[in-house]
Amino acid sequence: MGIDIEHFMEILTREVKDYKVPVVDLMGAQTEEPFRILVATILSARTKDETTAAACTRLFKEAPDVHALAALSRQEISDLIYPVGFYTSKAGYLERLPRALKAFDYKVPQDIDALVTLPGVGRKTANLVMSVAFNEDAICVDTHVHRIMNIWKYVNTKTPLETEMALRKKLPRNLWQRVNAVLVAFGQGTCRPVGSRCDVCVLESLCPKKGAKPRKINTKKQK
Repeated sequence: MGIDIEHFMEILTREVKDYKVPVVDLMGAQTEEPFRILVATILSARTKDETTAAACTRLFKEAPDVHALAALSRQEISDLIYPVGFYTSKAGYLERLPRALKAFDYKVPQDIDALVTLPGVGRKTANLVMSVAFNEDAICVDTHVHRIMNIWKYVNTKTPLETEMALRKKLPRNLWQRVNAVLVAFGQGTCRPVGSRCDVCVLESLCPKKGAKPRKINTKKQK
């Protein structure tokens, strides 16, 4: 018998409410500007949230909108966003972004197929922008969502793309927008890729733990 995903998500939504939220979700709470959310999402890939947040602050001070971004050189962008992961490549994406957005009247398109045509934007980024910037039902699957959904045996997939497609068929629609923020926070704080804190997890008695890698606990009694 499979897990009760509604129950799991209800428990975790309460559990992670005091966790530090992913930077893109925080930015979505602070602004409704799709351009800034798109840029923050591009910068956040393989980068710690605090590093992304600092880079966004520096960049948006110089380039608050797409037209200001177009006035910056690749080197200037690179200097502003350093040390985000792969900052050289991301500077190239952002340098080309204004030209790519020209086809959409310099507005961030509200469509996944259009979003993935933009430099540096894959399906994960596109889904996150749709959810956070436009409040649309979209399933953003990063490594945390992919890993945890397989640990729960809710899906049996090999890649994040396979997980996204499986969740589109199976996950209740009312959970689509919430699943990424909740599982990213949970994956960073408790259900970690290595050294998972299963011993203190609120789902410990319910979780199938398929492929989980719990931390080692020192059970030796103090003398």
